[in-house]
Amino acid sequence: MKMKKLAALAIAASVTAAPVMAELVIPDLSYRTGPYAAGGTPFSDGYQDYFNLLNARDGGIGGEPVRILECETGYSTERGVECYESTKGEGALIYQPLSTGIAYQLIPKTTADQIPLHTMGYGRTSAADGEVFNWVFNYPANYWDAASVMVNYLLDENGGSLDGKTLALVYHNSAYGKEPIRTLETLSEMHGFNLTQLAVDHPGQEQKSQWLQIRRERPDYVLMWGWGVMNQVAIQEAANIGFPMENFIGNWWAGAEHDVTPAGAAANGYKSLNMNRIDDLPVFAEISSLVHDAGNAAGDGSNIGKVLYTRGMYAAMLAAEAIAKAQEIHGVAQVTPAMVRDGMEALEITDARMEELGMAQIGPAFSVSCQDHGGTGFGIVQEWDAASGTWTALTDYIAPDDSVTGPLVTEDAAAFAAENNITPGCL
Repeated sequence: MKMKKLAALAIAASVTAAPVMAELVIPDLSYRTGPYAAGGTPFSDGYQDYFNLLNARDGGIGGEPVRILECETGYSTERGVECYESTKGEGALIYQPLSTGIAYQLIPKTTADQIPLHTMGYGRTSAADGEVFNWVFNYPANYWDAASVMVNYLLDENGGSLDGKTLALVYHNSAYGKEPIRTLETLSEMHGFNLTQLAVDHPGQEQKSQWLQIRRERPDYVLMWGWGVMNQVAIQEAANIGFPMENFIGNWWAGAEHDVTPAGAAANGYKSLNMNRIDDLPVFAEISSLVHDAGNAAGDGSNIGKVLYTRGMYAAMLAAEAIAKAQEIHGVAQVTPAMVRDGMEALEITDARMEELGMAQIGPAFSVSCQDHGGTGFGIVQEWDAASGTWTALTDYIAPDDSVTGPLVTEDAAAFAAENNITPGCL
């Protein structure tokens, strides 16, 4: 009897001592339902498929498998916060909510919980100031960069002068849509153009009054800060009043395939920004064979290679590279959120590394530092060809005017620090 008891204790001890499978936990605050699902779905597909590729091809990151925690937000700020609270205790390493409203609410929460927040091309623009926003990153570009890139493109198209021109901003009436206003107002004073502001209420299906005003006032250009169904409606309304599509430019959240296809041939010539290139990248073939063909795709496979799928994949690549950098810095494979923050702040994305990953020139080469969490701010201008159903890049990467955006970031970050009793500095 005594021997049986000892044997049982030995078995129990061996089970207890057995190594537990380590993993890297990545939440995906997705939205596959509601009026913004057309944008949220392909982004999440690309985001998850890239991590699934790393699991299938490399055994994860640094030998540690990645576990995705998907939580549906419906693009609701309240539900986004609920998703954060329900997933953070699982060992979440980094959050990318794909929503400015959710991002604003998560900035103080992730800072207090010491979990890095990456708002790639969205969120609070002044989070580019890393000495104030130690736990928030928005590389490789932000909204104020986008506004400046648009104006720089139009300056080039108009021989260096926009004096006397009128630009109308059609924007989502939310924190997201309001972000570029201050920058555009500053640029209008600098370059002598008139700025008309036209807000569109959530979700954006009713825009007739705004476009009737555009038809009456006949601005030289229309800029758009839209998302979801708002983009589709705006492009159709522009076509209905005969506004020239070549003078209609959306930001990088208003330039995906589903934004233009409902308008058919009428959308031909519509332009938008993009923060990443779209191309037939070798990584797509790897995802098709190792993820989709294996039955592990996040979606039905129809979004691979599209604008927002590519951007979601790009966001996942940046997260994976930051995790790998954290592993290198700290000499461990099973990293903590604080270590991942260090990896994000030491991140360097080179042309050679992007090519090695099978996504050459998908984005600009950039590096991050304690002072700069924002990257280069570069953007390209692309144009929709309705006949072929493809986007064509019209420009190489265009730089923003840092002499305008830099002081605005510094000023806004300083105000945030004062309001929240933050002493700026590096961690």
